[in-house]
Amino acid sequence: MSEVAPGTSSEFSEERVRAVLDAHRSERGGLLPVLHDIQGELGCIDERAVAMVACDLNLSQAEVFGVVSFYPDFRASPSGASVIRICRAEACQSMGAEALARHATESLGVGLGDTTADGSITLEQVFCLGNCALSPAVMVNEKLVGRVDSERFDALVARARARASGEPQP
Repeated sequence: MSEVAPGTSSEFSEERVRAVLDAHRSERGGLLPVLHDIQGELGCIDERAVAMVACDLNLSQAEVFGVVSFYPDFRASPSGASVIRICRAEACQSMGAEALARHATESLGVGLGDTTADGSITLEQVFCLGNCALSPAVMVNEKLVGRVDSERFDALVARARARASGEPQP
């Protein structure tokens, strides 16, 4: 199935969800692949998709929603145009990740896991990006960045917002 870039969510489409379910019809235990593909198609897994998946896979809606809400890679609403993930694992914590996370939430005006009001940035936390030697680490739209302090974070946000608006990037 096609990948939807952050912030490029599609409207709900019963036909697209049905196509994903049909593509996985022969798989045993296909819940995770189905959910990944639905999110790839639509940008999120909303309650209508949860209901369709539950019915098709003979699961309760609570079971499907439990999986969607448990795994941090799944989302019930579309992400912002850019997704910024801050590593909060031990190595990054020891190098200032907690202060960075505080700065990020305060400067963006959102909590971890939320999207800014203008839809430009979704801020997430992760617990290891595998860049411990260059901590604290941040990932911006799948691009890993090391040694991020408040100033560098603000520059990353400015670039992400410029990219989302089509402006020349600083």
